[in-house]
Amino acid sequence: MTHAEIVSLLGDQAESLLTHTCTTIPKEQLHLPGPDFVDRIYGPSNRNIPTLRSLHALYNHGRLARTGYLSILPVDQGIEHSAGASFAKNPIYFDPENIVKLAIEGGCNAVASTFGVLAATARKYAHKIPFIVKINHNELLTYPNKFDQIMFGTIEDAWNMGAVAVGATIYFGSEESSRQIVEVAEAFAYAHELGMATILWCYTRNSAFKRDGKDYHTAADLTGQANHLGVTIQADIVKQKLPTLNGGYKALNTGGSSYGKLDERIYTHLTTDHPIDLTRYQVANSYMGRAGLINSGGESKGASDLADAVFTAVVNKRAGGQGLISGRKAFQKPMNEGVALLHAIQDVYLDAEITVA
Repeated sequence: MTHAEIVSLLGDQAESLLTHTCTTIPKEQLHLPGPDFVDRIYGPSNRNIPTLRSLHALYNHGRLARTGYLSILPVDQGIEHSAGASFAKNPIYFDPENIVKLAIEGGCNAVASTFGVLAATARKYAHKIPFIVKINHNELLTYPNKFDQIMFGTIEDAWNMGAVAVGATIYFGSEESSRQIVEVAEAFAYAHELGMATILWCYTRNSAFKRDGKDYHTAADLTGQANHLGVTIQADIVKQKLPTLNGGYKALNTGGSSYGKLDERIYTHLTTDHPIDLTRYQVANSYMGRAGLINSGGESKGASDLADAVFTAVVNKRAGGQGLISGRKAFQKPMNEGVALLHAIQDVYLDAEITVA
């Protein structure tokens, strides 16, 4: 995809997105992606040599190899959202091999999926594309449905199938979050000990986060703090939903309630309403970019998927993020269209005219 095609897909938002300059947290204060990112940022850390080798494998594969950016295909929705609901649009993805094939054909850095999917394909593909094993999930078969991330396998199993990384989700803000933090912190420590990188889905979840018709699950202040908790348990990379608004702490500190801690400068100095500035705050909370921020590609909406994916990629890149992890937009359509969408995302990160704001 050419620069002109990217501009066309951005439509009337193109000028605002492509010419914006952050005056909140300047880019000079960030640890930005680049070919030397692993050596420059992870090298001086406590990560052992096998983990550094795994990180190199992750950053040096696919169309974005040696750029410091990541394009990951995540397909764990067979558990998270149920297989039927996820794969009915394209039943070929009931077969795990097609998930891996999509990631390879799509030029991704890695494929992230369940123990079952990656175990079924490990001997054929683990040496051809980096595997990221998602170690915990929410299951939707318990009645009534509940929302809790539980472990589905062991770190040893992920290592034995040749995975370079493990991924996990924590529902920050939920009643179960304390247990999840402890479980995932212990799992990540063991993964690092065995030489695997760690990626954390830093999601917020609490029914109270919906107030007055607004959904603060994607508020910059709440998701930013979720990222900060994630990097505290030594996630090498954090996955977060793109922020769409701000003021989560303020909304939850109304009606006599007391929630969290805030400083007005979060809203007056560290962010604005611009999507790039809101995402820059997520990057800042990820140790100023020392842990790479990859944003979620979001659900598939049909005809607007390509434009939506390019929008998210542009915002993430210009904010100082490291890439996208996009699943449903890619696998819920014919494989050739999924490949084209993944390539379009990658083209944003390969476009030298799209710079950090």
